[in-house]
Amino acid sequence: MNYQKEIQINAASESIKSKGLPAALWALTISAFGIGTTEFVIVGLLPTVAGDLGITIPSAGLLVSLYAIGVAIGAPILTALTGKVPRKMLLVSIMLLFVIGNGLASIAPGFITLVLARILTGFAHGVYFSIGSTIAASLVPEEKRATAISIMFAGLTLAIVTGVPLGTFIGQHFGWRATFIGVSILGIIGLIASLLLVPNNLKNGKTASIKSQFKVLGNKRLIFAFLMTATGYGGTFVVFTYLSPILQKITGFQESTVTFILLIYGIAIALGNLIGGKVANKNPLKALLWMFAAQGLTLLAFYFTVSSPVLSIITLFFLGALSFATVPGLQLLVVQIAEKELPGTEDVASGINIAAFNIGIAIGSYAGGLIVTSSLGLGSTPWIGALFLVVTVLITIISIRLSKKAN
Repeated sequence: MNYQKEIQINAASESIKSKGLPAALWALTISAFGIGTTEFVIVGLLPTVAGDLGITIPSAGLLVSLYAIGVAIGAPILTALTGKVPRKMLLVSIMLLFVIGNGLASIAPGFITLVLARILTGFAHGVYFSIGSTIAASLVPEEKRATAISIMFAGLTLAIVTGVPLGTFIGQHFGWRATFIGVSILGIIGLIASLLLVPNNLKNGKTASIKSQFKVLGNKRLIFAFLMTATGYGGTFVVFTYLSPILQKITGFQESTVTFILLIYGIAIALGNLIGGKVANKNPLKALLWMFAAQGLTLLAFYFTVSSPVLSIITLFFLGALSFATVPGLQLLVVQIAEKELPGTEDVASGINIAAFNIGIAIGSYAGGLIVTSSLGLGSTPWIGALFLVVTVLITIISIRLSKKAN
């Protein structure tokens, strides 16, 4: 009887896969939207939070960096520790932790409590995207895995341009606590969607001890993949972090116009994410090489077009598309390498790659800040970002050579 039931479950799973992209992917996307919003919305709320809690803006900036540390350090460790927990149960538990973290932030009596709440949600973020990628990939046939990952990450990319401005607007008009309440509601919606739409029979895959899982940090191919993620994303955030002041102070757009341009940029991000997923399905390394090269050239072009209102918008559209087109390919590459060379470490490798994304954000934003406050100024951020991509292309070429040797 159990054997027949297992056959029925497997048949149902195969039927779902054969009919295209399952509804469970949209549950993952909704949750990713909420998590992406809470990560970046604090940037627009720093002055408000600092004023309300009586702290300096640099001190409030710890809410950004400590969140990233929560993601970068907590994700691999917690992903390893939860390797034997059923995937759906873990997914729902993560969203519950996310809701609790943001709820705690909304009622935080002081700065320390708010910091702890941010670290808590950072942990949830890291584990969610590490296991979310592998869950998304497991829901579809092999040839659609990168596409499935890109759909999940579309929630994150859309949050950057839609959720973050809306959350900032709410915080500025109704208080920053109202923003965290709103994000908690998004988390509840994602939790309910996961309960209703995500299958119960998701495979955990092979699990290994924490010690053996952290062998991923000693795998040369995975290290180069993580470096590609950090430097590629870092180059993006050198410019993205300061995009609004660049458009206002150098290009000459009004604040209201910049909001519209950011919407166009967001559409480009969503399109690039989906197209990048499809392009990377068969050969992620080759696709990543060309995308990184194109991204570097576009960043360099932006340095020359930034003073022209028309040309800058055109360049930014391509830049938005290319900047996030690499995300699904990078996640798929890491999962593929882990599957082949270190079976049982797929989730942990994915979690470390999520950490690499956040390290890239921290490095890129910090580098951008140094440039803006130096004699180089805002206008130099595009070509500095392009240098990051030159390094990324070189790392990718080395990765391709390592891949050929391994095969």
